[in-house]
Amino acid sequence: MSQLAQPVTIIKGVGEETAKQLGNLGIYTVGDLLEYYPFRYEDYRIREIHEVNHDERITLAGVIHSEPSVRYFGKKKTRLSVRVLINNVLITAVFFNQGFIKKQLQVGSSITITGKWDRHRLTLTVNEFKIGDVTRQNELAPVYSVGGNLKIATLKKIIYQGLKEYANEIQEILPPFILEKYKLLPKKEAVLRLHYPQSTELVKQARRRMVYEEFLLFQLKMQSFRKFKREQTKGLPMPTNRKKVEQFIDSLPFPLTGAQQRVVNEIMNDLSADYRMNRLLQGDVGSGKTVVAAVAMYATVDAGFQAALMVPTEILAEQHVSSIKELLSPLGIEVALLSGSVKGKKRREQLEKIKAGEIHVVIGTHALIQDDVHFHKLGLVITDEQHRFGVEQRRILRDKGENPDVLFMTATPIPRTLAISVFGDMDVSVIDEMPAGRKTIETYWVKHDMLERVLHFIEKEIKQGHQAYVICPLIEESEKLDVQNAIDVHAILQTHFKEYKVGLMHGRLHPSEKDEVMEAFSKNETQILVSTTVVEVGVNVPNSTVMLIYDAERFGLAQLHQLRGRVGRGEHQSYCILLADPKSDVGKERMRIMTETNDGFTLSERDLELRGPGDFFGQKQSGLPNFKVADVVHDYRALEVARQDAVEFVNSTHFWEDREYKALVYYLEEQGILSGEKLD
Repeated sequence: MSQLAQPVTIIKGVGEETAKQLGNLGIYTVGDLLEYYPFRYEDYRIREIHEVNHDERITLAGVIHSEPSVRYFGKKKTRLSVRVLINNVLITAVFFNQGFIKKQLQVGSSITITGKWDRHRLTLTVNEFKIGDVTRQNELAPVYSVGGNLKIATLKKIIYQGLKEYANEIQEILPPFILEKYKLLPKKEAVLRLHYPQSTELVKQARRRMVYEEFLLFQLKMQSFRKFKREQTKGLPMPTNRKKVEQFIDSLPFPLTGAQQRVVNEIMNDLSADYRMNRLLQGDVGSGKTVVAAVAMYATVDAGFQAALMVPTEILAEQHVSSIKELLSPLGIEVALLSGSVKGKKRREQLEKIKAGEIHVVIGTHALIQDDVHFHKLGLVITDEQHRFGVEQRRILRDKGENPDVLFMTATPIPRTLAISVFGDMDVSVIDEMPAGRKTIETYWVKHDMLERVLHFIEKEIKQGHQAYVICPLIEESEKLDVQNAIDVHAILQTHFKEYKVGLMHGRLHPSEKDEVMEAFSKNETQILVSTTVVEVGVNVPNSTVMLIYDAERFGLAQLHQLRGRVGRGEHQSYCILLADPKSDVGKERMRIMTETNDGFTLSERDLELRGPGDFFGQKQSGLPNFKVADVVHDYRALEVARQDAVEFVNSTHFWEDREYKALVYYLEEQGILSGEKLD
């Protein structure tokens, strides 16, 4: 057993109680402790005033120039000010609630002060100081994340003791040629440099080494999953007829875009291969994913198999049935809907036809994965808005056939950096081109005091026969959040638009009630639909031309873009109006970005930068790995390099045999990947 795998209690000075506190930080072994890195470093380099930015945390050295003065305010609160001469520039050093240090601050004494710099007032708000000529051993001090009763000083002491006893146990796992190729520090040196920072340059080099290693290990895991899944899970090689598929594409009422054609080719190659397709299809709102899915369905049925499409809502299922029937029914392909509303005799007949293979394409909701649904020869499973379904639900549908090909579709543009991370075991196809002639949605950001003008504009659109969405963040009034809620807004708009019908949609309605509300809106029986974000995905009402979003600063860019995509689906010019008074710089930046671009992938990259990877999907259990040093946003170039290397390694016969890769292969064995036990 490696010494690094031993419990942390073998380190001198670590008892059971301390081990328990370390366990709360995820530190259980010696290895965990040595790889518990600082999350930032305090910079104690003596700086020059002219090179310092406003609000920056800095350290300055100078001479006390005048007697300190103390002002009292509030209950036992003080503000001590003293003038300090820094290289012939007089600044004010301010100490809050430290009136007792007045006697230490003698005129003419040397002082080193650290704190937040106000460039406009030449003032430093001090949180650390030292009197006398100070020479620091280290210009950088590591700062660790702690919790509970564990103090940073205690944790530092334990880490340093652990390094003293076990640093020599740190094994190099990267092949020598990789260290040479990328000029990376050896692992032991990198670990020591992160804990004992001697300079910012050495910390950067150490971090760069560990970032690459973390990404490479993760990508090796993902690429091995992918390789062994393919090798251990044989697909259904379909005898696809490329010529007939091309004829079908030529018969479509519109030409495919270059991006659609590229994606179709990728899918066709997968269908005819002897491995099972496991592909994610990303496409912005309105980019034409449904047509690509229809081509894949046609090729599947023509090859003698059935296809199934599972979607999150009944409304969306009905819309897909309508559009796909239009394309496939003239060719004798039977398309059917299977959802919760299909019951009794009709459902039994549908199930018999599906089992007999008389229905070729089945489109439905969760109803597709019921126990009584049996396919004759299921060859292709497509899941739309795949993140709306759990892993188990997708697996059940897949198991309805014998290793059918799987295609996941999403209209949520996922930045390439996240796609590589989260979907590293899938092939990723992207439709990054919009069909010709599609009008760009005009987006405007307005303040709440312009609401009357906005409502007047909506009325003008309705008079022309169009419809409008009004989106609110909450259902009912909240004491904690001062935001417009759907129920109140619905009441206000009913009063304002007396001549028109105003509908209300939110998540607490029964599914049948939601369907009624959406059907009324689809048929233009309701002209304005007030809703929460339940309309975010998959609602297609081409007659809608206005999307008004209340308190838009409360939404992420990706979600705002999804909501905007509910309009602009017909021939008329459409508009998205963001009603917002953001207080934060991030909120203002979101509004600005939304008005500047309609490109979902550009927006998703910016959203990732603003929000960070942990919140991008709106839920922590998004499949994102928990890296110790690496950051998928800021280190995306290293992620791409590590992915390319991992693909090359895993697909090379030398990788599994040569001694220089031994440590990496051992890592994969430890992860249980090579045995196949973690492949699903």
